[in-house]
Amino acid sequence: MGRLSTHVLDNANGKPARGIAIELFAIEGEGRRSVLRTITNADGRTDAPLMIGEAFRTGTYELVFDVGSYFKALVVPTADPPFLDIVPIRFTIAEPDGHYHVPLLVTPWSYSTYRGS
Repeated sequence: MGRLSTHVLDNANGKPARGIAIELFAIEGEGRRSVLRTITNADGRTDAPLMIGEAFRTGTYELVFDVGSYFKALVVPTADPPFLDIVPIRFTIAEPDGHYHVPLLVTPWSYSTYRGS
C-alpha cells in the first residue's frame, strides 16, 4: 500500500521541529488543490501519513512548510523579514505502491530535502 510521509528537523538547534504548519497540495494543470493541513508533533513528524491507501495517487504534489513562524516562535535571530518563511517542495509520485518520505532539514538560512524511506 502506497503512502506519503514527512518530518522536519531543525538543524540550527539539533532537534525535531515541533509545531511546523504543513499544507499538502495536488498540482492540477496550472493550479493546485489543497489536500490537507497538519502540524508536526514533538518528534517533528505528522501523527499520521499525509496520504495512504486509496487517497495515495500518482501525480505532482507540493508540500508547503511554514518555517518562518516556527523560528519566530523560538525567538531565533533571523532577518526581518525572514530569509526563509514558507518553504515549498514540489515532487512527483510515480509508484502507486511506493513509500514516499519527503523530509525537510531546515535552519533560518537554508534547507534541504531528499526522498527518504
